Amino acid sequence: MVVVAAVRSFLQVAVTEEVASPLRVVQIEGLAMLKIIKHCKEFSPSLVTGQLLGLDVGSVLEVTNCFPFPIREEDEEIEAEGANYQLEMMRCLREVNVDNNTVGWYQSTLLGSYQTVELIETFMNYQENIKRCVCIIYDPSKSNQGVLALKALKLSDSFMDLYRNNNLTGEKLREKNLSWVDIFEEIPIKVSNSALISAFMTELEADTPVTQCDYDRLQLSTNPFMERNVEFLIECMDDLSMEQQKFQYYYRNLSRQQAQQQSWLQKRRSENMARKAAGEDPLPEEDPSNPIFKPIPEPPRLDSFLITNQISNYCNQINGVAGQSFSKLYLMKALHEN
Repeated sequence: MVVVAAVRSFLQVAVTEEVASPLRVVQIEGLAMLKIIKHCKEFSPSLVTGQLLGLDVGSVLEVTNCFPFPIREEDEEIEAEGANYQLEMMRCLREVNVDNNTVGWYQSTLLGSYQTVELIETFMNYQENIKRCVCIIYDPSKSNQGVLALKALKLSDSFMDLYRNNNLTGEKLREKNLSWVDIFEEIPIKVSNSALISAFMTELEADTPVTQCDYDRLQLSTNPFMERNVEFLIECMDDLSMEQQKFQYYYRNLSRQQAQQQSWLQKRRSENMARKAAGEDPLPEEDPSNPIFKPIPEPPRLDSFLITNQISNYCNQINGVAGQSFSKLYLMKALHEN
């Protein structure tokens, strides 16, 4: 009896594994993270950006290296130089046997004001060649408050489908059950180091306890950070009010047009009844040449969604800073009483 073992070919494996698993975590090397933080802090408050390199393995996106983009102005020749710089960097990394697969990009932000149309356009440009790309956002101003403000974002699949087909209308959004919180998806970040680096960091740890006090942690003043957040929040509220006025104007025009259409339709029906009584052919009840039947374009929903997202972000930041401030004040009050 001959037993024939069923061996899967490479093509069969590729076909069965064509459906990629969803992205669960972004694993970033400690050295790459330090490069991002160093680049963003050196040029703060100017906004900078750079390229992320690594591997896409199953449900984990590994970021093993990165390099910064040169700061450029809006000029075609300078943009061409930036593209050449990127290609040259990729070639140099390939020659020294370093991961040179693009998995996304990183950028700095100021007080979390990163939710813009430009970010979505950049995502769509990357999506043409890289199906699962992420953007790592670092906020130096928030990190100065004692929090590592580092997050990885990607666009949701449902939003990308609507945006790619230019179907961000109220009807399509209700059909897909898409709201302002469904534009971006935050992916958890996991910092990874090699065993050699972990052992080296263990050797660097001092055996004696720290004797120098870190008095900056007891700083009670959060006025500058709080004031800037409130200022940005007020600006966003003004922008949202303007967007609401656009929608109110659209719905007023829409109701006025519907009233005109009903009036014209009643007049045409009465005219057709008279023509029918006279033995004449009735006229059509719709006239495309009439301007009252021309559809009124609906205002875009994307701007209001992004502004609402930004308002939520500022409110969360204010809430977090206020909570820390109250904790410090209660601590100092207890120390003062004792």
